[in-house]
Amino acid sequence: MFTGLIEGVGRLVSIESRGGDARLRIAVGTLPFEGVAMGESIAVNGVCLTVVDFDDAHFEADASTETLSLTTLGALVPGRALNLERAMRPTDRLGGHLVSGHVDGVGRVASIHDDARAQRWRFEVPAALLKYIAQKGSICVDGVSLTVNAVDATGLEVALVPHTVAHTAFASTAVGDGVNLEVDLVARYVERLLASGVVPAGAQA
Repeated sequence: MFTGLIEGVGRLVSIESRGGDARLRIAVGTLPFEGVAMGESIAVNGVCLTVVDFDDAHFEADASTETLSLTTLGALVPGRALNLERAMRPTDRLGGHLVSGHVDGVGRVASIHDDARAQRWRFEVPAALLKYIAQKGSICVDGVSLTVNAVDATGLEVALVPHTVAHTAFASTAVGDGVNLEVDLVARYVERLLASGVVPAGAQA
């Protein structure tokens, strides 16, 4: 599990095709990397990947065909800035919201406008995901926990404060770029519960 609070910005060094899937080599950049271990999870632009090799300044991870097809990872080019977050520990503060690192779909940056010292970003969102998104609810975009300012029939808007822009890969993200989206876990579980026809105890009229 992750919090959606980016710990560092790294860069894609290489992406190597391996029999249909891929091996990514990533420079950790500003990510605190002490005590990294084989098999630990790191969120890369919101995608939970497993460390399969590492040195002092890099780690490698495999991305399956499923991951490549359902996220933006397969379209990345070497040099691209990446949002990085190591898995949360039980003692960590949950400053963002609970993020699984399992991407629900790919959106696109529709517009970016200055809003005082902040920036207002609009993202196009796949129609199938819009039902999970609520105004003032949480959304994870490229691994970043954000609050939804507005949502309509085609997408959503968020406000990025200067700190977020300066300390994430959003600083090098442009209009038209694809982004990984993960909706709030609670919304998905509520839908599943309602679809099952099971009424929670104490909820009867």
